[in-house]
Amino acid sequence: MEFNVVNNKNETVGKVNLKEEIFQTEVNQGTVWEVIKWHLAAKRAGTAKAKTRAEVAGSNRKIYPQKGTGRARHGDIKANIFVGGGVAHGPHPRDYYYSLPKKVRKKVLKGVLTYKLNNNELIVVDDFNFDQPKTKNAVEVLKNFGLENSKVLLVLPEKLENVIKSFRNIPKVKILVSEGLNSYDLLNNEKVIMFKSALEKIQERLAQ
Repeated sequence: MEFNVVNNKNETVGKVNLKEEIFQTEVNQGTVWEVIKWHLAAKRAGTAKAKTRAEVAGSNRKIYPQKGTGRARHGDIKANIFVGGGVAHGPHPRDYYYSLPKKVRKKVLKGVLTYKLNNNELIVVDDFNFDQPKTKNAVEVLKNFGLENSKVLLVLPEKLENVIKSFRNIPKVKILVSEGLNSYDLLNNEKVIMFKSALEKIQERLAQ
């Protein structure tokens, strides 16, 4: 399967072969949902923390006698039913990551790439670089593709410092190196601009 390769001025400069075992993969929505949920779980910081009654600052003195007052029995003021007391069953730091089979993740990634291709949301661009980092150059490239107001995922073959520094100040642009390509970022952006050499690396990895 052949696909057009363009330069950073959106001019066709050649063709690239897309492997059918990658770009003709169908996957059901339920499996995609499972992978996206896995990605979001891995991203969670897991730093939420609430103090228990043992951790709240305050006196341990019993607030009034056990008997004779006609009121309910209470210990110290740090009990969870009092304002300013500890929290019962509150959140504690934890890791939300869980394992998901690599085969499932790989199949969904192929399916999402197929979806992007079929919906004309994939652009393969001939490798380019900037002489020096300038956001102005990056904005000009996006304008050439009519994407200055779109959410764009830029996929590079490696860390190209001048390209990264030029695009990173643009709010709607996400930059990834080919090794870090994932289903969540593909679906979370409207268009994907992929360097030709990055595509070759991705096809080689997913074909294994």
